[in-house]
Amino acid sequence: MNRVIKQVEKMKPTFEKISRNIYLRAIRDGFISVMPVILFSSVFLLIAFVPNIFGYEWPKEIVDMLMKPYGYTMGIVGILVAGTTAKALTDSFNRKLEKTNQINFLSTMIASMTGFLILAADSIEGGFSNSYLGTKGLLTSFIVAFITVNLYNICIKNNVTIKMPKEVPPNISQVFKDVIPFGLTIVVIYILDLTVRKLLGVSMAESITVLMRPLFTAAEGYLGITIIFGAYALFWFVGIHGPSIVEPAIAAIIYTNIETNYMALQVGQHADKILTTGTQMFIVTMGGTGATLVVPFMFMWLSKAKRNKAIGKASVVPTFFGVNEPILFGAPIVLNPIFFIPFVFAPIANVWIFKFFIDILNMNSFSIFLPWTTPAPLGIVLGTGLSFLSLILAVLLIVVDTLIYYPFFRVFDNQVLEEERSGKVNEELKAKVLENFDTKKAEKILKEKNINIIESGEKEINVLVLCAGGGTSGLLANALNKAAQEHGVRLKGTAGSYGSHMDIMKDYDLIILAPQVASNYEDIKQDADRLGVKVVKTEGMQYIKLTRDGKGSLEFVSNILNG
Repeated sequence: MNRVIKQVEKMKPTFEKISRNIYLRAIRDGFISVMPVILFSSVFLLIAFVPNIFGYEWPKEIVDMLMKPYGYTMGIVGILVAGTTAKALTDSFNRKLEKTNQINFLSTMIASMTGFLILAADSIEGGFSNSYLGTKGLLTSFIVAFITVNLYNICIKNNVTIKMPKEVPPNISQVFKDVIPFGLTIVVIYILDLTVRKLLGVSMAESITVLMRPLFTAAEGYLGITIIFGAYALFWFVGIHGPSIVEPAIAAIIYTNIETNYMALQVGQHADKILTTGTQMFIVTMGGTGATLVVPFMFMWLSKAKRNKAIGKASVVPTFFGVNEPILFGAPIVLNPIFFIPFVFAPIANVWIFKFFIDILNMNSFSIFLPWTTPAPLGIVLGTGLSFLSLILAVLLIVVDTLIYYPFFRVFDNQVLEEERSGKVNEELKAKVLENFDTKKAEKILKEKNINIIESGEKEINVLVLCAGGGTSGLLANALNKAAQEHGVRLKGTAGSYGSHMDIMKDYDLIILAPQVASNYEDIKQDADRLGVKVVKTEGMQYIKLTRDGKGSLEFVSNILNG
């Protein structure tokens, strides 16, 4: 087992390089930016159609009224993602350009959204309909964003712009600077649109959907879901944030399938698409990556080792809401050979069982987008339409995951218990040695060597903690805020998600990267150095200790700021 882990660890630099790829990150960050839109639109679906499950249907006028906000939010998510992806990619390109010669992200957003509308049009003469403005057009969104930003980069980098005299105000000068790259982008995209229509007779957006359909179908099979969701856990186990690598590759599929399932239900058909956001959040990562929902409960209720019981109690609430870093690094589970098999296999077993329920028992798959912090059993039941089978599935997955993890948990617990017994003997020996030790002198020495925490001053210290989704970062931000209040320190900690930090970095004195996003240190440091903001990355156990030790977290911040 150790040999397998070591082989995977050898490839860690390669995986981290992939996760830092600017195009994959642009897709991921683009989705993060539109997440409020997706969550907001889902509320209207719940209000409009959940009553149907209980035999009550709203009048058509009410349904139409409720679905209008959905149509103008989720229904145009393709346009929005074209803009946000272009913005994220523009930020990456700007890191390599001179500070005095940057790409205007507002211009690339507008150009990308305009280009997307050209490629999503149903016909040249008739304009565009909303068929491909939503999730069906996501792949087109990415392509347009990539083309747009690369063309802008060529123009700006080589000064292919209209230059105005120095006397012209900067805002007016910027308008003329953007004319050539904007015009070039639209011309290139329009030529691409005409070419595809000439060759295939359909729009670019429709042709991409048709061409990718075989890949989508293959990904829905047992082999496809095993590779995709097994990779999530495998990468995380060796300390790489798996979703950063896997999610961008399947983003278009999982969001498109949610809407496909929803549309199937509206016409009385079976919602049979397996790959959805709900599958990823509530089936595969039930309680976090590795399907660890049951693990803290096992630690809390079944452990004989005191340390494991304490870790279980501290981890059970965060894990219930999908934040499982306390158990991952507190046990630890990641990079622990004992837990390699259950950590990788439990998610795979879960998605196999889910596919069986969909394909064989005809349960409907996920058709509603829910927040990832929704407790997994509740997410399964709500996301699949409150069916009786979904209740059985939720219970079955809990039982199966318990059976998978239990033998390995027992081995680990016995190991820790033996360590505790050995430690108790050592403590007794130490006590005998220190019987005649001067206690007052010892206390004096400890007091003198105690690291002083940040002294309260006039200026408030602002600390931004970043993780992948904003959940894990909240643990440390809350610990900092609580400790600052207790010790009278003017410090404020804020939790955030990587990708949504670019516009707010300037407002902070220090940025702390949680283990999930530590591989992005070099990239964010470039941006932070320009702003005079300090950045520090953390490792697994180190991060968990900081979340549990308020004073220690203040000392950590103090050492970084004063170092």
